[in-house]
Amino acid sequence: MRADRLVAVLLLLQARGRVTAAELAQELEISLATARRDLEALSAAGIPVYPQPGRGGGWSLVGGARTDLSGLNAAESQALFLLLGPAGSAEPELTSALRKLIRALPATFRADAEAAARAIVSDAAGWGEPEHELPALVRSLRDAVVRRLKVRLAYTGKGKQTTERLVDPLGLVDKDGTWYLIADTEAGRRTFRVDRVASADVTDLPARRPDDFDLSAEWARVVTETERRRSLVSAVVLIDARFLPVLRSHFGRHCEVIAQDDGRVRARVAAHMARSIAEQLAGWGAMVEVVEPESVRTELARIGHELTERYANQPDPA
Repeated sequence: MRADRLVAVLLLLQARGRVTAAELAQELEISLATARRDLEALSAAGIPVYPQPGRGGGWSLVGGARTDLSGLNAAESQALFLLLGPAGSAEPELTSALRKLIRALPATFRADAEAAARAIVSDAAGWGEPEHELPALVRSLRDAVVRRLKVRLAYTGKGKQTTERLVDPLGLVDKDGTWYLIADTEAGRRTFRVDRVASADVTDLPARRPDDFDLSAEWARVVTETERRRSLVSAVVLIDARFLPVLRSHFGRHCEVIAQDDGRVRARVAAHMARSIAEQLAGWGAMVEVVEPESVRTELARIGHELTERYANQPDPA
């Protein structure tokens, strides 16, 4: 039984107050028998859905019971379908769920929700390239997350050594085209780059998932910690104001303007070590002045000495 269909049934019941199995079947494009089974299943699960026999009867939510999704206002409905629209263009299952949920919305919200769902088309393929499908490995891991099954991973770390471990998969994150798996292991919670997974065997063993686990919150923690490690060392630099956009493109969020005066900008840049900062600034030559710390100035001097030793006295090519 599809969860998206059951959500649509609940939304229809709340939006209309009462529906017949025949109306439900027509709206959701399912058989009459399936509509009845869905309604009976909701009732058996403890949701206050009850039939009312006779003319004018049907099924209704007793006492005006509400579901979390059914409390959407107009703005929230548009935001939800803006989010689902691009995903729905790539996933047939989401397209089906989207269509059913739109039909279940109150009539006053439906037109705007449909417009929001169609406002964006996601086309990840470059010109002349085939469409990019969700990688098979990601699909397999997603299935393990949904079914709550342990996965045996063969994972290649930064040191190029492949190790095997049994993990409890908690969720998947797509970070600008790079997929990450968040999972619990015997050594604690870990984040795995999916492109470093040599193999992933989904087992029949049930996986543990903390009741309070929140994937978005966990990913925010991972990002914060990663960015912290990438900015352990900072340097103060002086550059011409017109070059600030270029500096920002080099250091991203690790570039902070401290002061601006007479066309010169004092900024703080950061990386995981002094050498990394120096390597990124070396190509600027005299266009950038490192005020502090001395460790970055020393690294720049070392790079300059190496380049001088290699190229200063070389004869011109014939």
